[in-house]
Amino acid sequence: MSALLQVNDLRIRYGARVALKGVSLSMEEGEIVTVLGANGAGKSTLLRAISGLLPLQGGEVRFQGAPLHRVPAYDIVQRGISHAPEGRRVFATLTVDENLTLGAFVRRNEKREIAKARERVFALFPILKERRRQLAGTLSGGEQQMLAIGRSLMSTPRILLLDEPSLGLAPILVHLIFDIILEINRQGVAILLVEQNARQALELAGRGYVLEIGRIAVEGSSEMLKSDPRIQEAYLGRSAGK
Repeated sequence: MSALLQVNDLRIRYGARVALKGVSLSMEEGEIVTVLGANGAGKSTLLRAISGLLPLQGGEVRFQGAPLHRVPAYDIVQRGISHAPEGRRVFATLTVDENLTLGAFVRRNEKREIAKARERVFALFPILKERRRQLAGTLSGGEQQMLAIGRSLMSTPRILLLDEPSLGLAPILVHLIFDIILEINRQGVAILLVEQNARQALELAGRGYVLEIGRIAVEGSSEMLKSDPRIQEAYLGRSAGK
């Protein structure tokens, strides 16, 4: 049986700079997998390539065994892969409700299913229901992050790509966001998580990959990565193993 998501020998170039140099990874149904790495390692590029926002120079992405490399981004969403990008990217001049409606664009003729998806989002993020008529640009940073994740759930994805969901948030909100990510996963959504907070990401995920300058340097279970001296030194702090 093939993996839910399979990335094989992925190569991405920005002009003369090679951003991904033969990256391979896989995900099974219902997993949380994290991708760690320093700034510029290629983490966001990887997510953008999977979601069809960047052309591939080599390799392939397969979802449920079918290739995605010539599939437009909107069709990738329709097939079941959704992307909450770094920086939230909410539509500031639209309301919370309007942002959520745009997240369901690929299902725009399925009004009943859209209504169900909206209620699921409001159950995860009650504050969004309170703010549903408010312009997204007037929300706090934490509320905008909730909206970005909620919008990505409106297409009822099988896989959710999350890019730095805790970036810029106060610690109390970071814990809340990670609790919600875990709940999303419990509801049956596999999650590929790029996250600066390596310790928190490894607590959440079952497995992880470490990207270094466009290549997979280390991969393994979260427990293995947490106990690896190289990972402790680079991402978890010197005292991680004590």
